[in-house]
Amino acid sequence: MKLVQANEGGDPAPLHAAQDVVSSVGDIRQRVKVVTEVAASNADAVDRNSRFPSEAISAAKVQRLLGIFVPTSFGGEGAPVSEVVEACFMLARACGSTGMIYAMHQIMVACLVRHMRGTAWHGGLLRRLCEKQMLLASSTTDGMGGGDLRKSDCAVEHTASGFTLTKSATVLSYGANADGILTTARRTPESPPTDQVFVALNKDDYELHHLVDWDTLGMRGTCSTGFTLKSRGAVEQIFPEPYHKIHSQTVMPFANLTWAAVWAGIAASAGDRARGLTRKAARKASDKLPPGAAHVTRASATLVMLRSAISTALNDYDSVMGNEGATEALEFQVRMNLLKVNASELAISIVMSALQACGLSGYRNDGEFSIARQLRDVMSSSIMINNDRILANVASTALLVDVVSSLTD
Repeated sequence: MKLVQANEGGDPAPLHAAQDVVSSVGDIRQRVKVVTEVAASNADAVDRNSRFPSEAISAAKVQRLLGIFVPTSFGGEGAPVSEVVEACFMLARACGSTGMIYAMHQIMVACLVRHMRGTAWHGGLLRRLCEKQMLLASSTTDGMGGGDLRKSDCAVEHTASGFTLTKSATVLSYGANADGILTTARRTPESPPTDQVFVALNKDDYELHHLVDWDTLGMRGTCSTGFTLKSRGAVEQIFPEPYHKIHSQTVMPFANLTWAAVWAGIAASAGDRARGLTRKAARKASDKLPPGAAHVTRASATLVMLRSAISTALNDYDSVMGNEGATEALEFQVRMNLLKVNASELAISIVMSALQACGLSGYRNDGEFSIARQLRDVMSSSIMINNDRILANVASTALLVDVVSSLTD
């Protein structure tokens, strides 16, 4: 299996064989572990106050974790996708919001690595990202109907000196805390909503004007406040490839893999608490297992299923990542989209089993065995790019695949 990233020219090229990066994997995971300790100690306060997990993200910058996916030629570590996914799992196990912020950042990093196509401006951004450990946010929602990432209301407007762009970014995760933003927009004011480009913005390229607060059930620390994004920049900041290619080849699979890992991490955290309570109860009862022990077994078994599904999808993506035709194939797109649906459903099931195992101790908002935060965080999984929207799209795609197959039989 080859791990594929971009070379200096920006074109996909083999970076490492898997065995060549093993020596750095342990180092990356140890650095992630340092950050998880910081994240875990602040997770309840982040959730309670709906605030950005500044301590954990600062620790991630100190540990130089924000550029691990960037090729070594640009100052990164050339880590494989699997290590990014594992880092998301570990961080989310400590704090769901921290894990999700890290995942969203790495999706944007992957877009730069995979689709800059040798442009000097984007290459420079990658180098600055690694040097300064910049945190990148994404602005892909647009207006009140922003759930469809493949449509934009706003448009790039070209000027004599570059472009301007004004967007109603009603959900802009950690936008006020980011060091840069990557955003979608229509190619021109006359372009249809699906003719999109992707634009990279430095922090000094834009202003954020408050629109909507972020007071939600869970994932409160992502601080996904709504803003009007007003920006200007040079034409070179627009990606050379159209967004539909960036989305299908990188955004969608990378997001579904990292998000699935985040939800698995949250579920694992709930399972940890359920096992802890079960052991404590068994010790008090002379090693007799409490009635809820069966739910711990169910949670553990389901977590194994979820982790296995993510691993299978990782291998699937690794095998086609440098192949444009394979990543855009309908079958691959369906499999990766169904990973998102299945992962969210399995993660919710795991947390619910853990809650049943913990009983009232898990239902409480306080105490060492509370699962309230994990339950609220994991419930976001089915509505973050709504499962119903995905299943409807998959149904249409699957029907098309069946039609094409029948014609070729």
